[in-house]
Amino acid sequence: MRKHLTKRSFSVFLFRMICIAGFSQLQYTKYVVVFKNKDHSPYRLDKPLQYLSTKSIQRRKRYNITIDSSDLPVNPSYISQVLAQGPVTYLSQSKWLNQVLIYTTSSTVLTAISNLSFVYAVNAVGPTSTKFSSGNDKFKEKTEAITKSQSESNNVTSNRYNYGNSYDQIHIHNGEFLHNKGLTGKGITITIIDAGFYHYKTTVAFDSVKARNGFLGERDFVDFDGSVNEDDSHGELCLSTIASNVPGVMIGTAPDASFWLLRSENTNSEYPIEEHNWAAAAEFADSAGTDMISSSLGYMQFDDPQFNHTYNDFYKNTAMVSRAATFAAKKGILVTNSAGNEGINSWKYIIFPSDDDSVCAVAATDVNGLIASFSSFGYPGKVKPNISSVGSGTILYSSTGLTSGSGTSFSNPNINGLIACLWQAFPKDNNMTILQAVYQSADRFTTPDNRYGYGIPNMQKAFRILKNQQNIELYGNEWLMINSTNFTNQVSLKLIGRVDGKATIKLFDEHNNVVAKLDLTTEKEEVYDEELNGLDKLPVGKYSLQYSDGTNSKTMNVTKGNVPVAKNIRPKIITAEQ
Repeated sequence: MRKHLTKRSFSVFLFRMICIAGFSQLQYTKYVVVFKNKDHSPYRLDKPLQYLSTKSIQRRKRYNITIDSSDLPVNPSYISQVLAQGPVTYLSQSKWLNQVLIYTTSSTVLTAISNLSFVYAVNAVGPTSTKFSSGNDKFKEKTEAITKSQSESNNVTSNRYNYGNSYDQIHIHNGEFLHNKGLTGKGITITIIDAGFYHYKTTVAFDSVKARNGFLGERDFVDFDGSVNEDDSHGELCLSTIASNVPGVMIGTAPDASFWLLRSENTNSEYPIEEHNWAAAAEFADSAGTDMISSSLGYMQFDDPQFNHTYNDFYKNTAMVSRAATFAAKKGILVTNSAGNEGINSWKYIIFPSDDDSVCAVAATDVNGLIASFSSFGYPGKVKPNISSVGSGTILYSSTGLTSGSGTSFSNPNINGLIACLWQAFPKDNNMTILQAVYQSADRFTTPDNRYGYGIPNMQKAFRILKNQQNIELYGNEWLMINSTNFTNQVSLKLIGRVDGKATIKLFDEHNNVVAKLDLTTEKEEVYDEELNGLDKLPVGKYSLQYSDGTNSKTMNVTKGNVPVAKNIRPKIITAEQ
């Protein structure tokens, strides 16, 4: 049985800037202090290794991204002066939003901080406890144990992997096309921002990731205890759609990718602090050099309604998490996010940060491509959600074994992993170029709507869109090229495949006789270097090279040796006198 998420099963809230007018009655103990600037920073733009990893800097260079003031950490002098105002604890910071998260129970301290000349605002974001605030678990994915033979019969034995139960959710995107080319996410770093990754260290589906040191590290931006292995299982389930590698049982969409596992979400409550946590996590991911972010989180409503989102906030880049996602994309990171599970609830529409232009918002379908009723509608004004993937009855792997679940929480990482495999093939293309190809490959690209967006991407088509662009950049519009039109014992040529199937290249002499032939099996847009050999006994003369595949044909003239050129003999002019 396939089940979908309830309204509270998906993490939702909006950070609304609540400037503190007075602190006489403290409802909250966690605040963000927003600064006006980064003046007099000890960090320098021309010395980015002070605050960015080599890999992060290389990403910026590769995609011509300028290092600017948003990359500089929050001014440490400002932080010191905030902490000097009395009993206050520093928790974390967001350099992109130029703010710090603090804990204090003193209204006097808050007043003193708000009066500092460089402070723009002091905003309440969270209650006293982060671990056990309300006891209300926001994630209520319904999972079911399944047997490994359930869909294994759908697998094709000629594929690189024996997908077992996960075949359908990969095949719907023609994802095996990428895997069969050896594109499995190797060299791509994916950061998953979630609520925890319960017992991922002992989950057998991740044994191969652990064996190759594919887990680069973990961070907890909620409890700051440095571990995510004992927290909520939601992130582990999301991770399993990408990283699993249990042949015949389940294969993830990018089993050879590398991963950072970051916790930003507190499942026991819903307050604006989680948007700050998300921003801090995304910045860490950027600084560590990640390529992609997969986030199955989103925000629209709080436990305290005064912070709630409204529809007026859509597409204005005012929600804190949307602003952070915008920065992540500007730094060259490819961000995908769940569209939300509000389709049958009163909110109805997508959640933040899925409203952001540069974020790929992912809706949920079943394996037959039918939209899940719970999948959020796109709000009018943009194509949202952007694409769709399997989020109803998605095959998952937990610490207790194979299972299944429903929610855009799972459709998002499922397609994120395949996009990682696609990017592996075209590392010179930036995040937006990759996403545009994914959108163009989808089955509703010319007729998008507010349920499916552009529809279900086809990874073979996306690959060929990018390959065609690459070929044009390298070779222009030519698709059959000869190294030299004059040959001796062989004709060397370069061919860009026009079809998936058989093609023939023939060499004809002046009398239209076939003197050499080459039979090929080609893939569209793949580049082939071929040779017609054994031509040394052919006489000097003119020849023609003809390509044909049943749909396309092309003829090119070539010669062997020095072909005599007929001389122009001027006729003798006879005059009347002669």
